[in-house]
Amino acid sequence: MIVPGLDFLLVTRLAMMKGRMAALRATLGIATGVAAWGLAGFFGIRALFIASPWLYTLLKVGGGLYLFIQGARLFAGSWKHAPAEGQPANPAFATTRAFRMGLLTNLANPKAPIFVSSLFAAALPQHASIGLGLTCVGTMFVIAVAWFSLVATVLSLRHVSRAFLRLRHWIDRASGLAFMALGIRFATERTAG
Repeated sequence: MIVPGLDFLLVTRLAMMKGRMAALRATLGIATGVAAWGLAGFFGIRALFIASPWLYTLLKVGGGLYLFIQGARLFAGSWKHAPAEGQPANPAFATTRAFRMGLLTNLANPKAPIFVSSLFAAALPQHASIGLGLTCVGTMFVIAVAWFSLVATVLSLRHVSRAFLRLRHWIDRASGLAFMALGIRFATERTAG
């Protein structure tokens, strides 16, 4: 989703810890997830979830588990000593993991398909053309790229990331706990019948 949340947290952390390129690659992953949910929303994923509630339950539990594991890794890693400033912890990170992390973080959020399908149901006419639907999905993709690129650019500035590095362990602990809490919430909350 485009509102500040897990996606925003991921881009923020990557921009400050791994640099602008890692955050921009995650941005493309997030925007791809937004587009995937947009297409699914336009083509009626809400109807599928109503017809097969177990699919939504599977998405919630799987997404919650993914977020919990990512949060636990972040929290556990916050207790380790960080490499010296200016030395990336893993130089290959930006090319091998950032896009995937962005995509999976967005796709693991079970609120995203409900949000997107509700948005389409409320904003589009009942029999909207495929062209209109694809235009809306494209617009969502562009907005996500623009917003998270701005976040990545601003937060990867040297003076901003230096301030973050001073507080990194506490921010990582809080972020890890937030991911774990949301993962538990997503996996355990009851579906409205």
